[in-house]
Amino acid sequence: MDRLQAMKVFVKVAETQGFAESARQLLMSPPGVTRAIAALEAGIGARLFTRTTRSVKLTEAGERYYEDCRRILGEIEEAEAAAGGSYATPAGTLTVTAPVHFGQLHVLPVLIDYLDQHPAVTVRTMFVDRLVNLVDEGIEVAIRIGHLPDSGLHAVAVGEVHRVLCASPNYLANADPLTEPADLAAHRIVASTGAWSSTEWRFGLESKTTINVKPRLLCNTNDAAIAAAVSGWGITRVLSYQVRQHVNEGRLQILLPQYQEAAMPVHIVYSAGRKASAKVRAFVDLAAARLRVALAA
Repeated sequence: MDRLQAMKVFVKVAETQGFAESARQLLMSPPGVTRAIAALEAGIGARLFTRTTRSVKLTEAGERYYEDCRRILGEIEEAEAAAGGSYATPAGTLTVTAPVHFGQLHVLPVLIDYLDQHPAVTVRTMFVDRLVNLVDEGIEVAIRIGHLPDSGLHAVAVGEVHRVLCASPNYLANADPLTEPADLAAHRIVASTGAWSSTEWRFGLESKTTINVKPRLLCNTNDAAIAAAVSGWGITRVLSYQVRQHVNEGRLQILLPQYQEAAMPVHIVYSAGRKASAKVRAFVDLAAARLRVALAA
C-alpha cells in the first residue's frame, strides 16, 4: 500500500476510533487496516495509537500526525478538483446548514433556485438549531445568526435581525398595559426553550435592563411559542424574521420597540481553503443577494 492510501486509512481510524469500523467504511479487511497502520508507525518511528480491547486512541504523536494528514489530503483533493474543473463549473454535492426556521423560510427557496440553475449539483441541508462545526461535520456553507467568533472561515454579511416581544391584538385588548419591561410581571409569558432562549430577558441597546420572566407555557420550538402567541394566550419573545409575516398581516404586534436590544448580524460563512469551489462561490453569490433583500424588507 502506498503512503497516500495509508494516510487515508490512518485518518479514517482516527475518526472512527476503531479498526473494524474503518475497514467496513473503506471496504478493506481488518487485517489490511492493521497492516497499513503498522507500516506507517514503522516508517515514522512512533506509535500513532494507543490500543486496548475497548478503544483506539491517538497518541500525542498521532494527534500531530492526524492534523498534518488532514491538511495534506485536503490539499490533494483541492488540486485534483482544480485539475478536474470543479473550480470552474458548479458540480458535486453542496452541504448547507442554517437554523431550522431561517433555513426553511429563507434558505430553502434559494437552494431550489440554485439547483435549477446548476443541474450538476446535488444539495444536502442540515437545518438545526445548534452551532455546527463546519470541518468536523463536513459542511461547506453555514448561515449564522449572531456575532461570529474569530476563526479562519470566510464570512459575508447579509443583514441583521432583532429579538422582539410580540402578542396578538386580542390578547392586548384584554391585558394590563405594557409600557416598560417591568410590566411583564403582570402578563402571561410564553417562552421557547430552543436556541437563543433564556428566561432572563435583556432590554436596551446595551442590554442593561434585565427581567427574569416566569413563563407559564414553555415550548420546545419557536414555532410552537409563536402559535401560542397568535392564538391570543400571551406574550412571547423570538427573532424578528420568525414573526414578520404574522406582524405584517396583523396577527401579532411588536411590543416595546423602544427597548429592543442591539441587532444580531446574519452572515454566510464558508471554509474556502485556498480557493472556494465553483459550487460554493455560486451559492454564496446567489444567497447573499437574496438574503440581503429578504432581511431588508
